[in-house]
Amino acid sequence: MRVLISGGAGYIGSTVASACLDAGITPVILDSLVTGRREFAEGRTFYEGDISDGALVDKIFAENPDISAVIHCAALIVVPDSVADPVGYYRANVAKSLEFVDHLLRNGCERLIFSSSASIYQAGDDHTVDEESALAPQSPYATTKAVCEAMFRDIAATQPIKILSLRYFNPIGADPRMRTGLQLRRPSHALGKMIQAYEDGVPFQITGTGYPTRDGSGIRDYIHVWDLALAHVAALRAFDELDTDVINLGTGAGTTVRELAEAFNRVADRPVEVVETDARPGDVAGAYTRSDRARRLLGWEARFSIEEGIKHSLDWAAIRDQRLAG
Repeated sequence: MRVLISGGAGYIGSTVASACLDAGITPVILDSLVTGRREFAEGRTFYEGDISDGALVDKIFAENPDISAVIHCAALIVVPDSVADPVGYYRANVAKSLEFVDHLLRNGCERLIFSSSASIYQAGDDHTVDEESALAPQSPYATTKAVCEAMFRDIAATQPIKILSLRYFNPIGADPRMRTGLQLRRPSHALGKMIQAYEDGVPFQITGTGYPTRDGSGIRDYIHVWDLALAHVAALRAFDELDTDVINLGTGAGTTVRELAEAFNRVADRPVEVVETDARPGDVAGAYTRSDRARRLLGWEARFSIEEGIKHSLDWAAIRDQRLAG
């Protein structure tokens, strides 16, 4: 099987590509390298360019006529940045995705897996959600994912393509073999900030402590990126038999930011101090999945623990600058 992965030189896309390779599936990478890394495409079939470039997409399919599915990971993903630049986010995530799927249709693509996000949900009072939960995206980034899902659903209703949206919760960790990891030296999510504080010897800031959670800090479903990647392999194999267009990918357990910091200090060789500060623009209390749809339909469930995700993140942070040029 040969699979086109848009955004395949990014954190998640490159890890999905590694999982595909390990499973005997050949990845073809399309990435503009706006946030992706050329190093993550080394040794893989790679096309540098934009998903909205129809001529390039045509070339990819012409040179790889046996592509049987597409995994669409290309997107901008930083919530505060989306608040500051909604136009840029709607252009990159929605307008270009529309162009991309149009090019896929022209090239006879019948299977598309879309990297969506659990940030589109309206969480219940217990902070849990399933695939039938109400949607209420709270940031431009989250809204772009909800809009794309609706757009793809309308397209799949009348066009010869089936589209599966995988709603990610909060990826952490790195490829356990250290082939890929977070490409950003200073990532903006909680664990990235925690590692930054650890490396710099400064306190870690909990951004927001007034949420209606058990300890006031935000709650998330932290899923190891390798578990996430393996779910894509399972989805590719089960794709034609699936009777749904949405599946949550999470651990089924909620972890607050305070609890994440406690887990970090159990793993790290020296603790980080924790201090409190204001919430960031666009941040929400958070949610975790209560669904077992992925287990039932894909035969998949998360295997790695929070502590293993933290350890692999620290291992990657220690070698990142040797692996990546800048």
